[in-house]
Amino acid sequence: MVSEECVKFADVNMGIIPFLSRLMKAAVLYRPGSAEELLLQERPIPTPSEGQVLVWVQAFGLNRSELMTRKGLSPNVQFPRVLGIECVGEVEFDPSGQYAKGQQVMAMMGGMGRDYDGSYAEYTVLPRHLLHPFESHLPWEVLGAIPEMFQTVHGSLHLALGIQPGETLLIRGGLHRWGCLQSRSRKI
Repeated sequence: MVSEECVKFADVNMGIIPFLSRLMKAAVLYRPGSAEELLLQERPIPTPSEGQVLVWVQAFGLNRSELMTRKGLSPNVQFPRVLGIECVGEVEFDPSGQYAKGQQVMAMMGGMGRDYDGSYAEYTVLPRHLLHPFESHLPWEVLGAIPEMFQTVHGSLHLALGIQPGETLLIRGGLHRWGCLQSRSRKI
């Protein structure tokens, strides 16, 4: 069911409800298994409800946890499901008006691709609280590799280790992307 607010926004700002009647492509997983179980399909563009934002996905990273979900090793995942635990993109529609159309955002975790459809799609509906607005001129394919990697490094250094200025940190695998990022984040 399309909300009245969504219809008004679409009528005023985009003509006769174009995104509500358009289709998008999404990689849909109907049951756990091999990569061949991911099916590229056309689906209606989802409509955001209260507290949600429609995001036009520009890029996303591939993560081991998605592999585990695809294999059926993530508990409580309901199928069919669009995987993807992180993304970068642009706000397409925010019913609350907090984010303007075109605002660059990143999102990660918070149930994406497990509790609700994730980023393996042209559009996704995400809880507003998961969005992190930013401005960048980097290409989308570079930005797509950032969200979950930064969260992992931040969590390991600051939340798990509670590292403080002046302490020494040994980084194993310093040439790996996480090791490089950890060494750079220690200087910040």
